[in-house]
Amino acid sequence: MKNGISRLSTVSGLMIFSSVVYGQGAESASNFYTNLLIGVLGFVVIAVLLQLTDNLLLIEAKKTGADKTGRNFSIFPVLGEIFKKSLPARLDGESVVRLEKGHDILIEGESVEKIDSEVRANTFAVQPPNYIGIKPIPKVVVQVGDTVKAGDELFYDKQNPEVKFVAPVSGEVIAVNRAEKRAIKEVVILADKTQEYRVLPSVDLDQISREDLLAFMMEHGALGMIRQRPYNVVVDPAIIPTNIFVSTFDSAPLAPNLNFVIKGKEEAFAAGLKVLAKLTSGKVHLGLDGKSEESPAAAFVEAEGVEKTYFHGAHPAGNVGIQIHHTAPINANESVWTLDVQAVATIGSMVTESKFDASRVVAVAGAVHDPKYVNTYIGANIGDLVKDNVSADNPRYISGDVLSGEEKQGEEFLNVFDDQISVVKEGDYYEMFGWLLPLTPRPSISNTFPNFLFRDHKFEVDTNTHGEYRAFVVTGQYEKVLPMDIYPQHLLKSILVNDYERMEGLGLLEVVEEDLALCEFVCTSKQPVQSILREGLNTLREQ
Repeated sequence: MKNGISRLSTVSGLMIFSSVVYGQGAESASNFYTNLLIGVLGFVVIAVLLQLTDNLLLIEAKKTGADKTGRNFSIFPVLGEIFKKSLPARLDGESVVRLEKGHDILIEGESVEKIDSEVRANTFAVQPPNYIGIKPIPKVVVQVGDTVKAGDELFYDKQNPEVKFVAPVSGEVIAVNRAEKRAIKEVVILADKTQEYRVLPSVDLDQISREDLLAFMMEHGALGMIRQRPYNVVVDPAIIPTNIFVSTFDSAPLAPNLNFVIKGKEEAFAAGLKVLAKLTSGKVHLGLDGKSEESPAAAFVEAEGVEKTYFHGAHPAGNVGIQIHHTAPINANESVWTLDVQAVATIGSMVTESKFDASRVVAVAGAVHDPKYVNTYIGANIGDLVKDNVSADNPRYISGDVLSGEEKQGEEFLNVFDDQISVVKEGDYYEMFGWLLPLTPRPSISNTFPNFLFRDHKFEVDTNTHGEYRAFVVTGQYEKVLPMDIYPQHLLKSILVNDYERMEGLGLLEVVEEDLALCEFVCTSKQPVQSILREGLNTLREQ
């Protein structure tokens, strides 16, 4: 704006100078220059006032947090808004955050909304490494050969012995497997055909205090299903969360439809929200899908006592970290809790049915003959759930989605926070000339491949990275797909050089691995983005 004003001043000065030099000219010419000068000065004054007003509006929007809603508070129109696709009519009057960045990866093998009741897992495991923040060797209170009921204690963290981790099913403890340095890898249970549950004490949510409710949840395994941010670690019961966040939709590739998953658990979900509301000093926030033409389930839309916000955009719109960033960002010295929809229902069932119901609806998707949903429990054996259903000759099993999930063997178990098994082909081959001859369609944000012409095309994928580890150069790719006000590439480089102040200042405490998983997908340098991020989180937490 200053440059524009200086240019106009220069032009005006030249006009005045020319008027003096050629002042002997006709009177009409003098009047013309005078009027032109007055017009230019008037235009400059109006432009300055408009710019000042626009800046004040934007400053006020940032102060109140209204800028996080995705609305344009500028008095100047944005060209992108004029041609932007309109929101579904069902969102009229709702709080909507419109995300402009992100990318949806469409993969063949999405689960059909049906539950195969014949699929049954025989063994289940509770895996201490799933719980970031506890000691590698927790105190195991059961032995091989012991019989347990669903909800019975298996182990506890030595630094927080009041927080118990419990059995998801009833049956016999058949193994306590160890990893390197004798760390506990998993406690394995051979499940009974008919489940038996430990009877929990009754809870009156209208009368119970927060302290007593928290003690009940610690004793009976509920806190193990909740994660605390920053760091995405096991909950510290001494900290009161500023807010609690639940995302009611998952935008990751092949993710389960939570509107389908929640069917039959509506009462337990509502009770779980009431429990959470008593545990926070702030609000329980629900993130709802504002992009799909399908309206969210009634259990989500009609939820009471919560703050509901719709998110319209591509993946990672369904990530709770993105939702936190755009609704109630974590301030210094604050902590928030996060958990998934089915965990909320489990907590609710502890109150409504006095039992620890760890049942889960899990999506089996990807390179399988029959993509579907199955009824099981936390920590189910993966091989049992995909038996005789894999179509790939050399498959890779992933607990979770293909972006942020963990590679597993068929005899291993679902991670405690995962509700999908993704099966993809191993990319154990070399492609001649690679990207120089882009003959095979593949999911990519690059216009080298004509993906942008076929927005709804679903790809058959494998694990080939189509490239090798390269120099970590600044490309700007991360910022194009991450709908957060941070600079992820600079953040990752600060982690690599152990610059603690800079990594915190660049927003390390706002993100976890799943938030930057899409950055790893688009990375030209093939950097292990999520591993680097976890290294930084662990380092900063230890410091």
